[in-house]
Amino acid sequence: MDRIKNAIINGKTALGIELGSTRIKGTLIDLETCAPIASGGHSWENRFEDGIWTYHMEDVWEGIPACYAALAKNVAELYGVELTTIGAIGISAMMHGYLVFDENDRQLAPFRTWRNTITEKSSAELTALFNHNIPQRWAISHLYHSILNKEEHVKEITFMTTLAGYVHWKLTGEKVLGMNDASGMFPIDDKTMNYDTARAALFDQKLSDAGLPFNLLSVLPKAIIAGNEAGRLTKEGALLLDPTGKLQPGIPFCPPEGDGGTGMVATNSTKPNTGNVSAGTSVFLQAVLEKNLSKVYPEIDMITTPDGKPVAMVHCTNCTCELDAWVKLVKEALAEFGVTPDTNSVYVTLYNKALSGDKDCGGILAYNYLSGEHITEIMEGRPLLVRTPESRFNLANFMRAQLYASIATLNIGMNILFEQENLHLSNVMGHGGLFKGQDVGQRVMAASLNTPVTVMETAGEGGSWGIALLAGYLLKANGRTLDEYLDQDVFADCATSTIEPDPADAKGYADFMKNYVPGLEVEKAAVAALSLK
Repeated sequence: MDRIKNAIINGKTALGIELGSTRIKGTLIDLETCAPIASGGHSWENRFEDGIWTYHMEDVWEGIPACYAALAKNVAELYGVELTTIGAIGISAMMHGYLVFDENDRQLAPFRTWRNTITEKSSAELTALFNHNIPQRWAISHLYHSILNKEEHVKEITFMTTLAGYVHWKLTGEKVLGMNDASGMFPIDDKTMNYDTARAALFDQKLSDAGLPFNLLSVLPKAIIAGNEAGRLTKEGALLLDPTGKLQPGIPFCPPEGDGGTGMVATNSTKPNTGNVSAGTSVFLQAVLEKNLSKVYPEIDMITTPDGKPVAMVHCTNCTCELDAWVKLVKEALAEFGVTPDTNSVYVTLYNKALSGDKDCGGILAYNYLSGEHITEIMEGRPLLVRTPESRFNLANFMRAQLYASIATLNIGMNILFEQENLHLSNVMGHGGLFKGQDVGQRVMAASLNTPVTVMETAGEGGSWGIALLAGYLLKANGRTLDEYLDQDVFADCATSTIEPDPADAKGYADFMKNYVPGLEVEKAAVAALSLK
């Protein structure tokens, strides 16, 4: 306790702040052990306004200082000292989306998050132009969408960034991004470790008649490899983070990163042939490759690790939100009977009940589409429960179907890599809400991927710990690679739990998917027939 107290006083710490989809979380780590020593958080929610999933920037600047204040309070309560300095800081956030500003730093359009599926045409055209998959949620897709729609704000753009890049900019004054987050804005050239200039030139040439006052590379943030300093906390930034004025400026920052990159770091999955899967509000699996894929797949994103290695990513917009809604409904029903269990016990009971269900869910199908999914070419969400009169409809099969559905779209994308690219992953590291507190999520994921799934004891720490580790790497690299730092300083003694896929579960999941894929026609019909209004 005394050693940690002295580390806090002397700035032998690193702070990571991640803006997740429902929570802004801060994690302070001890540089010597890389272990979390304090944390704080603030809940927030996205908004659906005028057909756009968004967050207001006012919400950002309410949430960031609230998160920091909670962390500083945690430090004071645990160690009896004030937090006035930190060794290094890192900012992370949900990847992708669209944030654009003019020459006076005025925001020009509402923030469009990763959750939007409005850029189908621009995504398809750019994929063909670049011969590189450009997902709908990437910044370049949103920019091109705005250009095609002749939106007035486009001609005023002087800077485009991500949510992490925006917060970092306001705290440091630097318009930069980490490699992983940058690779979700525009393709990265793995030879130069920078934006692909040839593809940028193709974009500029295609739009030469559009009368734009900028070329693409001039409005993108500078891409920086992990381990390099990306700016320092300014006086203005220090007051944004800590309005009490106790936190001192001058603290170095690592490059701001996306939640994909922090997920890789938090699971020690930055080496070739390693993979990690994050399952919470959304679900994505990232496999670090030895070489690029043989061809372009519209279902597979090509991004990078924070140190620039190629990564194949299957990203699905929906995961546990519909599952969470049903758990809340069950809890509400129990309350009507005078039973008020805590939320965690409801989850544990229902998840474990699912394990006693039929391996194929008894003919029950569930679709968790609160919003659209590009992999299945469904542009809007309509959550559904579908069964035939012969389906074995009971609580166990119902819950098993909800769990299966939460990662069904991921299964579709991963099968492309397994079957067409002969990808082999000896193990996948799991993290996120689906894996918290019990092994049910692990079992379901192992069955879906037919691959062992490992969860570390640190799985609950998430992206804020991952970006804190990248901030720590800034101070502790000492000529080592990111892989060496993680192996030697962070995960050398980390406890893990691995679940092998049960053959019967894997067959049951495959049987479920034989019905799920044709049943997508029902989902499409629901989108066509049922208005959002």
